[in-house]
Amino acid sequence: MKLDIVIPIYNERANLLELMRRLTESCSQLQDVSWRVLFVDDASSDDSARIILEQQTSDARFVLVRLSRNFGHQAAISAGLAHSEGDAVVIMDGDLQDPPELIPRLVEEWQAGGEIVLGQRRSRPERGVRRLGFELFHRMFGAISDTPFTANTGVLGLLDRRAVSELNRLSERNRFLPGLRSWIGFEQRTVPYDREERAAGEPKQTLRRLSRYAFDGVFSFSYKPLRFMTYSGTLISAIGFLMATWFIGKRLLGFEVAQTGFTTLVTLVLFLGGVQLIAIGLLGEYLGRVYDEVKARPLYIVKSAHGLTQRTPPPS
Repeated sequence: MKLDIVIPIYNERANLLELMRRLTESCSQLQDVSWRVLFVDDASSDDSARIILEQQTSDARFVLVRLSRNFGHQAAISAGLAHSEGDAVVIMDGDLQDPPELIPRLVEEWQAGGEIVLGQRRSRPERGVRRLGFELFHRMFGAISDTPFTANTGVLGLLDRRAVSELNRLSERNRFLPGLRSWIGFEQRTVPYDREERAAGEPKQTLRRLSRYAFDGVFSFSYKPLRFMTYSGTLISAIGFLMATWFIGKRLLGFEVAQTGFTTLVTLVLFLGGVQLIAIGLLGEYLGRVYDEVKARPLYIVKSAHGLTQRTPPPS
């Protein structure tokens, strides 16, 4: 069998040599498996590409695809999947938080019948705001997603060739790979693991990028935010109607109506104005993503490919 390992890279020079060493050791344990590693350089500003090319001169199993600019983590993964040719494809990050030693277990589950095998985190090293954000997102996304979603899973996993082919058919621009992977279906299995500390360097995914990634996941796989605003508007309108009926009834029956104070008016105006702005913002998030799809720009542009037998065009 042929196994491809897709790894997006952005300024990972401090981790690359150790990553390639551990990949070689882990994949050498696989029986009757021809493997290669497909690095996708997302326009790194350091010498990550040079290190990979130097390694390629001594080991042709390390392949490099360079993008013309920084298109983002999900686009880089999509480029790797489009260029993959293996019977199975492993996706993992290049910061060594996803242990390469997990690959034989992923392959074992695939050979046992799993068409998609997910690495499921038992623990993770992040602390503070990042840790809280990750936990809140997974809880929230699992609750509101219209597609069944396996909690505590990221990009780490193995996909059968047929699953890769179906993913490559999806051309949406605002991509959330864990959601797309769940949406296509197939028999999915999990392999638990402990996420490790980053080997070296600083995380490349800032809180801003992670927030956008989370929004892509929510707005691409759930209409519940829109439904929630509809229900909220209906409830507020009903409350307003009941209050108006109550005050009109008191006036008609001759009861004294209490004067409405300034604080009450300001509170009501600010509350209703805030609800309206939130609703407009939600509509804007969905509309912006529709606008991206209508433009139909390619997900990425390949600058060069090294070690590939052929170049595969990006999905249109």
